[in-house]
Amino acid sequence: MSTTLSLTKYARIGPVSESSSGVERLKHLSVIILEDRLLSTMTSRAGARPTATKTEGNDYKPKERGGPSPYQMSMSCRSEIKKLTLVQVLIWLLVAAQVTVTHLELVSHDLVAAPYQWQYPYLLSIVPSLLGAMAMPRHNISYLVISMISAGLFSVAPLLFGAMEMFPVAQQLYRHGKAYRFIFGYSAVSVMYLLMLVALQVHAWHLYYSKRLLDAWFDSTQDKKKK
Repeated sequence: MSTTLSLTKYARIGPVSESSSGVERLKHLSVIILEDRLLSTMTSRAGARPTATKTEGNDYKPKERGGPSPYQMSMSCRSEIKKLTLVQVLIWLLVAAQVTVTHLELVSHDLVAAPYQWQYPYLLSIVPSLLGAMAMPRHNISYLVISMISAGLFSVAPLLFGAMEMFPVAQQLYRHGKAYRFIFGYSAVSVMYLLMLVALQVHAWHLYYSKRLLDAWFDSTQDKKKK
C-alpha cells in the first residue's frame, strides 16, 4: 500500500532533473514529505476510533432522583400533623370553654350564649388528637388508623350536623338581620360558622397527612421485610 502511494506521488510530481538546483530539489522533497503525512493522516483517521472530547461540565446531566424516601415522607407528615393537632386542641378549648362557662353560669347568657347541640358531641374530637399523638413515637399503625376513623365520627360529623342545625338561624339573620344569641356582642351563629369553617379545613388536612403518614409507614415496613 505504501509502495503504491509513493509511486503515485512520484508519478504526479515528476522526476527531478540532474540540472535542477538544490532549492528546487528541496521544494520537491518537502512536497513529497507533506503529501506523505497527509495520506498517512487520512488513512489513520479512516479506521480510528472516536476519541472523547473534553467538556466544561455544561453537558453533564445528573441522574433523576425518585420521590422522597419513606423516612423523609414520615418526618414531613409528622411535622405537619403536630402543627394541625395544636390548632385542633385550640379549637376544642374554645368550644369546651363556652360549654363550661354557660353550664356553670360563670357569665351572663347575654354575654356568652348557650352552646348549640352539635358542640356537645364535638367535645369528643379530642380523642382522635390524643390517639394520633400516641401513635407518633412508636409508629403505631393501629392507633393511627383508629385516630383517622374516630376523626370522621367525632370531628367531621358533628361539624356537618352543626352546619345543618344552624342554617335556619343563619338564614333568618341574613334575611331579616335578627339575632337572638350573642358571643361578646357578636352574633353567635356567625362566630360558630367561622369557627366551623376553620375546623373543617384543619380536620381535612389532618386526615390527608395522616393518610400519607400511614402510607409511608407501610412502605417502610415493606422495605424492612425485603431486607
